[in-house]
Amino acid sequence: MAKNDMYFYATLEEAIDAAREVFLADNPGLEADDASVQQLSVQKYVLQDGDIMWQAEFFADEDDVDGECLPMLSGEAAQSVFDGDYDEIEIRQEWQEENTLHEWDEGEFQLEPPLDTEEGQTAADEWDER
Repeated sequence: MAKNDMYFYATLEEAIDAAREVFLADNPGLEADDASVQQLSVQKYVLQDGDIMWQAEFFADEDDVDGECLPMLSGEAAQSVFDGDYDEIEIRQEWQEENTLHEWDEGEFQLEPPLDTEEGQTAADEWDER
């Protein structure tokens, strides 16, 4: 999926549902019950206004993971999420905060704000306050 085709979702559940739909759309003729998923990748974003947004992607092969998100679950764990058998709170708890991307400019994200600019320093101060 091209970067400009990626969408942010307010909840992890919405991101997972959308990822399931994209996976099925990318594999025409495959029914949800027959899908074999080997990888779930997730990305968490903090927007400038403080909103938290999510993205998720499913992959059929662990070796063919070329997406925007970070690999999080594989094998049976990824399949169970695809099948809807998961606890969103548990996935959120497993998320490593140092992998969260922060918006520092319109549509531009990075792991930390650029501290060499006034805007970056302001953003860093705002993130620290949260």
